[in-house]
Amino acid sequence: MVQIPSLSRRARWAIPAGALVVTGGVLAGSLISTAQAAPGLPPRTPAQLLAEVADSATPPLTGTVVETASFGLPALPATGNPTSLSSLLTGSHTIRVWYASPGHFRLAVPEQLSESDVIRDGGTAWLWQSTLNKVTKFTLPAHAAKPVPEQPLTPQQAAQQVLAAVGPTTTVSVSNNVTVAGQAAYALNLAPKDTRSLVGQIQIAVDGRNGVPLRLQVFARGASGPAFQVGYTDIHFVTPAPADLSFTPPPGATVTQVNLTGDQAGSHGQARPGTATIGSGWLTVLKLPSSALTPGGPGGPTQGGKTSGVDSAAVLSALLGSASQVHGAWGSGRLLRTSLVSVLMTDQGSTYVGAVEPSVLYAAAAQGASAGTP
Repeated sequence: MVQIPSLSRRARWAIPAGALVVTGGVLAGSLISTAQAAPGLPPRTPAQLLAEVADSATPPLTGTVVETASFGLPALPATGNPTSLSSLLTGSHTIRVWYASPGHFRLAVPEQLSESDVIRDGGTAWLWQSTLNKVTKFTLPAHAAKPVPEQPLTPQQAAQQVLAAVGPTTTVSVSNNVTVAGQAAYALNLAPKDTRSLVGQIQIAVDGRNGVPLRLQVFARGASGPAFQVGYTDIHFVTPAPADLSFTPPPGATVTQVNLTGDQAGSHGQARPGTATIGSGWLTVLKLPSSALTPGGPGGPTQGGKTSGVDSAAVLSALLGSASQVHGAWGSGRLLRTSLVSVLMTDQGSTYVGAVEPSVLYAAAAQGASAGTP
């Protein structure tokens, strides 16, 4: 998949539910439709739905997933480059899914005149980037259960990460049933009790027949529409054809091999140096070096080429230019706030990001300063 600056999709959701990250977000207009009438399903309590999702195993399926969002960002320059930061922050992203089992699936992200695919076949996984004519072959540990590197986000993965953070700081309820991709589903709602979170609620649409999450929506506090959602627009619970799950590198493609067994398996996926999380649950804050927001800097976005780097610089300049100057006992810096995400870039060289009120970021920055780190 396209490398997102500083954090992959999987890393974004490794942060507990509240900390959606603007530097790694995928933003777009809403494309995932729902039916007007609530379908009839047997009653379920919140506890029953939570248990059902936790115990459910995804059956074989094929379908289409769409990621969308609207964070209220300032206008960004158009680049016409589908792999640029501007495209990631303003475009709609579609994922085609062929799933037979945790060890056998294919995920394809089509773009105009290009495509990126992740294919897993047992102990081998492939990442195919047609624009770069590049293939990466991953040798996976035996019985590896973790997602393949650069695997795009699916509703099931998003729901698992969010539900893992459910605890006493969360109110859980069930609202009217919904229809997603033609499937009758329960609407499971999770809401933070702490008003310092910018998240109003997260709604997970749970398939009424098999307990599989079909869609996840994140609503900013007080908003009637979702700020972020990932869900199926089309789904069929059938076993994919073998041809859809196989892959052979195209002639002329550059093939790179990565062995994720042994020591490399333990080191892969470790946090980027200088990053940390502060707080917990809905008030989790991600701390990262400000260089992660600088194209060409250590950890900064490169997006696969010189042109993309120039595009990213223009987009980041527009974002940072809209930030306000702020200061406090923690120091000084610039604050960028949207409906769902706050970003504090300190003059001391650190950036704090979270789906929280700015006061939570200021407290995190003060904690970093008292610990003697930027």
